[in-house]
Amino acid sequence: MSQTELSRRQFLKKSFSKWLGLSLLGISGIYSYSLEPKWIEIKEQWLFLPSLPPSFQHTRIVHFSDLHLGFYLDPSDLSSLVQHIQQLKPDLLCFTGDLIDKDPNVISAAIPYLSQLQAPLGKYAVLGNHDYRGNAQMVQQGLAQSGFHVLVNSHQLVQKGNDRIAIAGVDDQLTGHPNLVQALHGLDSHTCTILLSHCPDFADQARKKPVALQLSGHSHGGQIRLPLIGHIVTPPYGRKYVQGFHQVEGSSLKVYVNRGIGTTILPLRFFCRPEITVLVLTSKKSR
Repeated sequence: MSQTELSRRQFLKKSFSKWLGLSLLGISGIYSYSLEPKWIEIKEQWLFLPSLPPSFQHTRIVHFSDLHLGFYLDPSDLSSLVQHIQQLKPDLLCFTGDLIDKDPNVISAAIPYLSQLQAPLGKYAVLGNHDYRGNAQMVQQGLAQSGFHVLVNSHQLVQKGNDRIAIAGVDDQLTGHPNLVQALHGLDSHTCTILLSHCPDFADQARKKPVALQLSGHSHGGQIRLPLIGHIVTPPYGRKYVQGFHQVEGSSLKVYVNRGIGTTILPLRFFCRPEITVLVLTSKKSR
């Protein structure tokens, strides 16, 4: 083979490699911008809670988080989300913050959609850091008008049959003033308590208290995850418990971190689909 033929082959090989790399980059960009952010994953997780009373066996909690309305997700997009959630037949509905990205003017248009969500044991929510960036008071009012109990360092007792559980919520760890002692004030230590905290890493404080389960969002699961590497960047207080189920070390506390529905900073998701979670509660280990 002549030197000229060898050089030509090397040139074609390098050109093909560059073309292939650019093509894959372009396809990945289209996928992460146009497809994956709209491809909601429904995840079902059975959770063993020893303190769960008999009347609440197999209670279905539907958990969603981080809508970031106003940043590539408009209130009108909530119509399909509401349909998704209602098809899951929630007994209890939990939203763990960041209703808006930063513009509070989108809230009024979201209320009619959020009001359509129904759950016989109630709808509960906490505030996130982006809600504070916009207008926390307006977010709280909008959620309340949509039928949600907004829990800011407080709790609600949920009655079913002769039994009760508590849904508690703390203020945002990043921008608010979380007070778990205040949120749990008046609760018996034997009460099965589910805590809503926007920031998942708050679990390291909750582990010291009689809390059975913490539900969180905030991290978006990293939003962009690379094969074999995982998430690249996560926000403060969302770096230890990034996504999915966690058993807190040295504690009976369980944590579930929802990847959220919307996006922020970049309107992209890659190997990190938006998520609606169905949590089925049981006190029986056989499941």
